[in-house]
Amino acid sequence: MGIVTVLWEKWVEFRRDFFKITAAALITPVMYLIIFGLGIQTTSHGEPYLHFLVPGVVAMSTMTGSFSAIAQNMSVQRLYEKALDQVMVSPTPLWQFILGQVIGGSLRGMYSGCMILLLTLPISTDLTFNWLSFVIMFLNGLVFSTIALVLSFLAKSYTDAPRYTSYIIMPMSFLCNTFFSTDQMPVGFRQVISFLPLSQSCDMIRKIANGESSGYIGFIILAAYLAIFGFISVMFIYKKKNL
Repeated sequence: MGIVTVLWEKWVEFRRDFFKITAAALITPVMYLIIFGLGIQTTSHGEPYLHFLVPGVVAMSTMTGSFSAIAQNMSVQRLYEKALDQVMVSPTPLWQFILGQVIGGSLRGMYSGCMILLLTLPISTDLTFNWLSFVIMFLNGLVFSTIALVLSFLAKSYTDAPRYTSYIIMPMSFLCNTFFSTDQMPVGFRQVISFLPLSQSCDMIRKIANGESSGYIGFIILAAYLAIFGFISVMFIYKKKNL
């Protein structure tokens, strides 16, 4: 019941700010598509560059949508509205609160990714997106929702959330196989980048889009990130409750 309550709160927030959320989800990715995809006419791995770019932008949108849906809201609720303290004294199981937040954030990321798919549908007819693509998008959203949840617990002020975006989300947006292939990166650095969650999501979605098998390694890596950050967020909130 606690999960449903949290998801209902996210749904009410989504309905209230529908146009703002949609605009925020579209503006940056669309600019990237126009500038990099249409403004720079080139190829990647022997294919039109848009075939490389679109899956990367879709994966990036699920990341930014999920992260932004959790990070700033939870920081404000915890530090100023004291909503987290109210949850701790309520009968709602804390794990249900966390799971509801994570699922809600992931669904927001899914919405961002699906909007990009709809916009690019007329110009990317050779790409394939199936049910497994959406599973990867959802899993990617879960990972970045848990990361956002952990960082929001660590935030000292509401201004920390934008800083985390600059320190973590922005570098991954450009480095993790989204706009450009990591093949030309220096050895060692390339391997580190390849194990980041966005790199794995981009790679799997791109393989599916080009009619290839996504493999299973990426799922294992994303599941590991989800387990680690999920465990940290649970430990944080239960430790705070027992203070």
